[in-house]
Amino acid sequence: MGDDSEWMKLPIDQKCEHKLWKARLNGYEEALKLFQKIDDEKSPEWSKYLGLIKKFVTDSNAVAQLKGLEAALAYVENAHVAGKTTGEVASGVVNKVFNQPKARAKELGLDICLMYIEIEKGEAVQEELLKGLDNKNPKIIVACIETLRKALSEFGSKIISLKPIIKVLPKLFESREKAVRDEAKLLAVEIYRWIRDALRPPLQNINSVQLKELEEEWVKVSSAAPKQTRFLRSQQELKAKFEQQQAVGGDADGEGDDEEEAVPQVDAYELLEAVEILSKLPKDFYEKIEAKKWQERKEALEAVELLVKNPKLESGDYADLVKVLKKVVGKDTNVMLVALAAKCLAGLATGLRKKFGQYAGHVVPTILEKFKEKKPQVVQALQEAIDAIFLTTTLQNISEDVLAVMDNKNPTIKQQTSLFIARSFRHCTPSTLPKSLLKPFCAALLKHINDSAPEVRDAGFEALGTALKVAGEKAVNPFLADVDKLKLDRIKECAEKVELVYGKKTGGAAEKKEGKPITGKTPALSGTGGDKEAKDAATKSGPLKKAPTAKSGGPPKKGKPAAAAGMGGAGAKGKKGPETKEIFESELSIEVCEEKAAAVLPASCIQQLDSGNWKERLACMEEFQKAVELMERSEMPCQALVRMLAKKPGWKETNFQVMQMKLHIVALIAQKGNFSKTSAQVVLDGLVDKVGDVKCGSNAKEAMTAIAEACQLPWTAEQVVAMAFSQKNPKNQSETLNWLSNAIKEFGFSGLNVKAFISNVKTALAATNPAVRTSAITLLGVMYLYVGPPLRMFFEDEKPALLSQIDAEFEKMQGQTAPAPTRGISRHSAGGGDDGEEEEQEDVGNDVVDLLPRTDIGDKITAELVSKIGDKNWKIRKEGLDEVTSIINDAKFIQPNIGELPAALKSRLNDSNKILVQQTLSILQQLATAMGPNIKQHVKSLRIPVITVLGDSKNNVRAAALATVNAWAEQTGMKEWLEGEDLSEELKKENPFLRQELLGWLAEKLPTLRSVPSDLLLCVPHLYSCLEDRNGDVRKKAQDALPFFMMHLGFEKMAKATSKLKPTSKDQVLAMLEKAKANMPAKPAPPAKASSRVVGGAAPAKFQPASALAEDSGSNTMESKPDPKKAKVGGPSSKAKGVQGKKVLSKPNLKEDDDKSGPIFIIVPNGKEQRMKDEKGLKVLKWNFTTPRDEYIEQLKTQMSSCVAKWLQDEMFHADFQHHNKALAVMIEHLESEKDGVISCLDLILKWLTLRFFDTNTSVLMKALEYLKLLFNLLSQEEYHLTENEASSFIPYLILKVGEPKDVIRKDVRAILNRMCLIYPASKMFTFIMEGTKSKNSKQRAECLEELGCLVESYGMNVCQPTPGKALKEMATHIGDRDNTVRNAALNTIVTVYNVHGDQVFKLIGNLSEKDMSMLEERIKRSAKRPSAAPVRQAEEKPQRTQNISANASMLRKGPAEDMSSKLNQNRNMSSHSETAHTVPREFQLDLDEIENDNGTVRCEMPALVQHKLDDIFEPVLIPEPKIRAVSPHFDDMHSNTASTINFVISQVASGDINTSIQALAQIDEVLRQEDKAEAMSGHIDQFLIATFMQLRLIYNTHMADEKLDKDEIVKLYSCIIGSMISLFQIESLAREASTGVLKDLMHGLITLMLDSRVEDLEEGEQVIRSVNLLVVKVLEKSDQTNILSALLVLLQDSLLATASSPKFSELVMKCLWRMVRLLPETINSINLDRILLDIHIFMKVFPKEKLKQCKSEFPIRTLKTLLHTLCKLKGPKILDHLTMIDNKNESELEAHLCRVMKHSMDQTGSKADKDTEKGASRIEEKASKAKVNDILAEIFKKIGSKENTKEGLAELYEYKKKYSDADIEPFLKNSSQFFQSYVERGLRLIETEREGKGRIAGSTGISPQMEGTCVPASTHTVSSSIGNTNGEEVGPSVYLERLKILRQRCGLDNAKQEDRPPLTSLLSKPAVPTVASSTDMLHSKLSQLRESREQYQHLDLDSNQTHSSGIGTTLASPSSAAANIDDLKKRLERIKSSRK
Repeated sequence: MGDDSEWMKLPIDQKCEHKLWKARLNGYEEALKLFQKIDDEKSPEWSKYLGLIKKFVTDSNAVAQLKGLEAALAYVENAHVAGKTTGEVASGVVNKVFNQPKARAKELGLDICLMYIEIEKGEAVQEELLKGLDNKNPKIIVACIETLRKALSEFGSKIISLKPIIKVLPKLFESREKAVRDEAKLLAVEIYRWIRDALRPPLQNINSVQLKELEEEWVKVSSAAPKQTRFLRSQQELKAKFEQQQAVGGDADGEGDDEEEAVPQVDAYELLEAVEILSKLPKDFYEKIEAKKWQERKEALEAVELLVKNPKLESGDYADLVKVLKKVVGKDTNVMLVALAAKCLAGLATGLRKKFGQYAGHVVPTILEKFKEKKPQVVQALQEAIDAIFLTTTLQNISEDVLAVMDNKNPTIKQQTSLFIARSFRHCTPSTLPKSLLKPFCAALLKHINDSAPEVRDAGFEALGTALKVAGEKAVNPFLADVDKLKLDRIKECAEKVELVYGKKTGGAAEKKEGKPITGKTPALSGTGGDKEAKDAATKSGPLKKAPTAKSGGPPKKGKPAAAAGMGGAGAKGKKGPETKEIFESELSIEVCEEKAAAVLPASCIQQLDSGNWKERLACMEEFQKAVELMERSEMPCQALVRMLAKKPGWKETNFQVMQMKLHIVALIAQKGNFSKTSAQVVLDGLVDKVGDVKCGSNAKEAMTAIAEACQLPWTAEQVVAMAFSQKNPKNQSETLNWLSNAIKEFGFSGLNVKAFISNVKTALAATNPAVRTSAITLLGVMYLYVGPPLRMFFEDEKPALLSQIDAEFEKMQGQTAPAPTRGISRHSAGGGDDGEEEEQEDVGNDVVDLLPRTDIGDKITAELVSKIGDKNWKIRKEGLDEVTSIINDAKFIQPNIGELPAALKSRLNDSNKILVQQTLSILQQLATAMGPNIKQHVKSLRIPVITVLGDSKNNVRAAALATVNAWAEQTGMKEWLEGEDLSEELKKENPFLRQELLGWLAEKLPTLRSVPSDLLLCVPHLYSCLEDRNGDVRKKAQDALPFFMMHLGFEKMAKATSKLKPTSKDQVLAMLEKAKANMPAKPAPPAKASSRVVGGAAPAKFQPASALAEDSGSNTMESKPDPKKAKVGGPSSKAKGVQGKKVLSKPNLKEDDDKSGPIFIIVPNGKEQRMKDEKGLKVLKWNFTTPRDEYIEQLKTQMSSCVAKWLQDEMFHADFQHHNKALAVMIEHLESEKDGVISCLDLILKWLTLRFFDTNTSVLMKALEYLKLLFNLLSQEEYHLTENEASSFIPYLILKVGEPKDVIRKDVRAILNRMCLIYPASKMFTFIMEGTKSKNSKQRAECLEELGCLVESYGMNVCQPTPGKALKEMATHIGDRDNTVRNAALNTIVTVYNVHGDQVFKLIGNLSEKDMSMLEERIKRSAKRPSAAPVRQAEEKPQRTQNISANASMLRKGPAEDMSSKLNQNRNMSSHSETAHTVPREFQLDLDEIENDNGTVRCEMPALVQHKLDDIFEPVLIPEPKIRAVSPHFDDMHSNTASTINFVISQVASGDINTSIQALAQIDEVLRQEDKAEAMSGHIDQFLIATFMQLRLIYNTHMADEKLDKDEIVKLYSCIIGSMISLFQIESLAREASTGVLKDLMHGLITLMLDSRVEDLEEGEQVIRSVNLLVVKVLEKSDQTNILSALLVLLQDSLLATASSPKFSELVMKCLWRMVRLLPETINSINLDRILLDIHIFMKVFPKEKLKQCKSEFPIRTLKTLLHTLCKLKGPKILDHLTMIDNKNESELEAHLCRVMKHSMDQTGSKADKDTEKGASRIEEKASKAKVNDILAEIFKKIGSKENTKEGLAELYEYKKKYSDADIEPFLKNSSQFFQSYVERGLRLIETEREGKGRIAGSTGISPQMEGTCVPASTHTVSSSIGNTNGEEVGPSVYLERLKILRQRCGLDNAKQEDRPPLTSLLSKPAVPTVASSTDMLHSKLSQLRESREQYQHLDLDSNQTHSSGIGTTLASPSSAAANIDDLKKRLERIKSSRK
């Protein structure tokens, strides 16, 4: 077993793959333990095993495999990534585990499969198991079946989909293996438990014995509904509920909702496979079916009959087949064939179910008419067919056809129709049989029960009885008001016998579940079609109730006896349904009348009727009136009385008083008696004659009104108008029309025959008398209130003048709603109670459209026309379509019979010629208007083809399709459009256009509906896939539609539908659903019955205003009576608003008040990013055009619709420019208040403004430019950076405007371009402007060239893109331009460049023609402006060129929101090659003027020296903040506000503006000087020091080089800096916070300053240098000793490495180190020696001894030795314990060196540590013994004598004298000259006084006397410094980069960006490992902190006084040389403070 040990060492995952089984077994065991141990399901451990789990389960060794299975089970249970392994592991289990002999293995395999199902991977597992059923090995098949059964029993049929299992069951029963058959039987029993009888049909064909066995087993199955016992991870709430129930005690079945949850009703139909039969029809079927011989026709039909026996058919286009079958049923003479065809139709309907619905309308009338056949088998076949067809559609859809047949003369047809209605009613529920349907059916059936044929009567009773049973007495009784008792009892008797499909237990389940079938007990019928229909019917109940709202033309509304859907004029006069009780009266002879009158009137009265004396006649009338007033209604002989009144002189009465009385009496009789039309006819003629009479007119009108009330307005009006126009009197005519106008308002419009009026109105309009015309127009106005716009169609051929008058009248009526009728309803509807009244009302609106006279154009749609439309040649097709258009135009209103036209148009919708598609769509729109609600019957065949057009790629075609869909939906209601699966099929297509249009349409329509068909649920899965569509618009539209789907379907259903999604998608979708749930609108309340027009015309409010919702909350049912009234008060239709009727409803009072108060820009999260993605992915058009085309404008409009307020968008895209101005004004107004909104929509706003640039209107342009100025100010204030997308879609168009002829515009554009540089890199602007120079417009070229000049002037050469050379060559080409201004501009620009760049310009320009060159030289001479800062700029330029590529790369990498100041994003050198001029970015400067007059706008003047920026500091460093050493993390919470103030002030220290910086320093100094406040600086020290040395660098590089600057200013700044630093370094606690990197850079800055020869030349230069000396001492003493020592070592190393560095620099660094060495004895305990030794180790690695010895001076090596020596001395042997931080000590020279030193000192002093405490510069290696004294002194004096080492010698001599005070140096001195002796003495004295600090000799606070030489330069040895060229940069960037690289590697960052730099390791013998993060690294984090703090500062709630509580910035003490204006500053700060309060 020797190799055991080898595999034991391997990690677990490798063991699991080992070739030894034992190793694997061990691996599996350990893996199992590990899997059980890991708590975190998301642990990265899991991912290691992803690929191995399959091997776990398929291990070839049985023992190992068992363990592997256990481990795999644990993995699947616990790992979140397990789902990814489902397929392979399940397949492994099926093939390699289920065939194992061990039961345990199978058991584990089964558990693993179930566990996968639990983690939501059921589908994949099921798929593998089903594959397993095809395996040859029966063991595997058995195990698979068992697993499926187990899964089903635990998870239930919701999760395990049964369809595929049932499909394979029959095959399993045929297996040869008994085990397989037995297992299949168990599975069948389990399935039966879940779906009951639905399982029978699929298993009908198995072996009868097996079936019998199954039946026996099925009987035993318990009848309790099965419950899910194991739950998915996502079903935890259900699980908890289940467990709770178990705990309570078994099964708490009581909860209805639970039951419903538990078992979804399964329909056997769903489990069947659909069969495709169309292709299987015999080839010659269509010829045979038309054949002459009936046998051939029979053969054809038999073939079909065979095919349609399949219980489920594949959906397809059955239109042709249905058409021929319909033809056979309707026309075939052979009744056998009729029966056969009917059977075929029944089979089709059963097999297609809902999909057959679209053909139902065509077939139903034909079948019903065919019931005239007497033969029983034909009748039976027809009955079966029509019943099957009924189940595929709804009663609503076929009601019109059925009602039309009810009036047929043939009694058999009547009988069968009633029976069919009775059977249909059985399938209905109260909700699917609303009043609107019951009313017409009851009306028709009432006629049947009065029929002469008994069989018709019986059928009628049965149908009414069924209705009564279904809808309940309350609903039906109003319609039975006039039925006598006998008949009513008979109806009730029938009702009791009726058996409903849904087992109606009153108040029981059927009602509760709203007509869902009661599970389990559904009769066989429901097995196939019933229950599905039921569910559909139940959910469709809603729209039926609100038929009027959706204007669905429903059944003919009035119970007009024979006027089916208003066809023809026959029923147009519309006797008012059965409840009217029409009074018929035969005409009586005059004698009879006289008799009757004599019986009721006084005799005298009758005698005087025709008296010659008018007074007698008057008296007679008075008596007559009294008699009438006293008469009872029943006794009044109306006809007799009116005939008496008409008796001579009758209506020719000449006395007006008598006449008035007479007319009044007529009115009384009409009101009080049972006034019939016969009586009316007696008087009407006379009334019309008097209507125009001045005195009697009003009485005549009153009488007419009374008659209208008695005999109904429609009839009266028709009579009256006909009479008026049969006579010539214009007065009568006009007054009649006036009366009619009024009457319509009083009575309402129902039943009026528009057509009859219209011919009379036309006559009136043509009348010569103006009064008649005026009355006619007024009447039209009133009619318009009821009929609406269709009315105008009748008058289109009138004269234009007249038409304009009509239009004006219509315009007046536009906003009004029709008044509620006040008359004509009371008397007749008493029987029907309120309901009748309501119904009446509702129907009016729709009726009007029915009343319009319709032309039948069926005969004009000839076969020839149809073939034209289908012709191959598009021109002929177009002709055909043109003809159709003109036919419809001529007919205006048409009947629904349009022959073959729909099919012809349907095929044109996918025409290849888009123009024809559009034309077809417009024809369909016309059809909808012309046909009105009757268009409904064509919806089924045409809706899907129209919807498909929504997917067209052309915008205008889609728009046309949408308009068509809307026009149709307006006529038919939405229900028709949402039914069936077709809609969801359309949504399934992955066409982005189709999806976005369709979803947009649904989002618009759904909120207006009160209920929807259940088929809407089918769209949900596709809606979810749209939510994750690639196309942004589709996603957006899907999100918009989501709340409205939820509004109808409910959150639960929607959430349930997510179960089919992938887990990742599921989470996202559920999150969206939650969000949508919050925004879900309430369903619209029932429409308020304000008036017939509103109800009829418009859909209910989309989002009702709050007021309406609050009150209507409960009014979702029709029953709640008061609600509609309430809605009238507060709801959308309230008339008080006076808003136009139609609009009110569709957009409730929003328009008026709160509309404009909201934000104008809506922030859509990630909206902008998404739009950019879309544009990148080319999903939308790229914003790039020469002139904006419509599709761009449309695209922008749609993109804006989601994020711009609707009303503003309307203004923005209005055709009129004044609206644009308004929009701009609003945008300016909201600019400040909606910053975030503006920024989130910025891309759209800029795009819209580019469109305005193409407008011709100057005022808009000016306004747009004004807005842009403010906008860019705001953006720069917010430090926003334009994204590339925004820039590229805006700047080019702005540049076009630079060439505008008007000066003022050009000026504005230039100003805007200028401001843009603050938010978009100038270098990128340069490219755009450069493009602008290529324009044809010379003005534009000139302006662009000037702008380029300005850019170069402001930002230096680096803005020139792609390179300065190329850019200049491009500019120079314009010197030879035709246009003078362009030439001048080009010359001036190049001169500007020359001024910046010097003579190099000529080199960059290259060759110019002589002429151009001479012009240029001349111009340069003239400008005589010498290059000012050329040298610096060149230094800056060169690296830029080499680094250009990486610069661009880094820019791209930084992404849009770049962190740097935008001014010169790219013009800084990427490398740190030269630390050129660093000013502080604008964002770090505190501008007090700004704060003081802070009024929201920003001044954008930049400091003068903008060209220097810090980018080379932050460019290469991409170290993320957390990785950087945290800078004093202990911010005290107390300082949070103070802190931001301090950050703010510190940020200004580094300002490029000297005054700003001085003021900031003064403020800090003030804080530091007050002990109580100094503490506030804690945590900001590094930040302050960074800002300070940045300022020092800035002075050194920029200010000192600037001749314009007053040097006193600079001295003032220096003294402020040094003063505040000294204040800081006097406070030890703060000084210690400075970190190594910062100290290193600080010392670098200070030493550079001391060596700056330019400072010495200043008046107070020496004083400055002295102060610096003092400061350096302070820094060395007070800083954290470890940090400063480390910093000095690194600085020394860098300065020695930098070839360019001056030797002086290194020398000063070493002197500082010596000073530190001297301090060591006191500080040794506070020093982190490990870190110092690591630094020394690194130093020695970079500079091994040999290398150091090669240095010019021996100073460095001695310094190092002294330091080490001193450390050894102080720490002794322990020093060797401090080498912990050095990685490989063996390689380290340091350890060896330390050992040597230790050994040496041990030898010398006999292991007694020497008490050599003063450890200074005694660099002598040997310990001095007396014998060697002379050698030592000789050495020292030799040094003093040498020129280089004189100072070191003196120092050593001093040390020596101090140590050996008795040593005699006299002998060495006396040989030397007097001068030398005094030199030595003076030197020693100097050293002494300096060391003991007894004053400062020569005013210098030197670090050591030797420093005198450098600080106050002595003439003896100053080395002229080469600073000029190096910019004081002693350290090559290479070192920083190398260190940075190492740091980056440590942080795990890539070094890709540095790859292109030369490898720098060559400089180092071995790569160094520095520990000091240079301040450059820190700077990145610091600056980002500063920026944050600045932002906080801007957002601070300045009311809180905390900001100033610390007193920072409140009082400013001036430091020793503070700026003169500090007092002023104080005052201003005080002022700011008080104003902020």
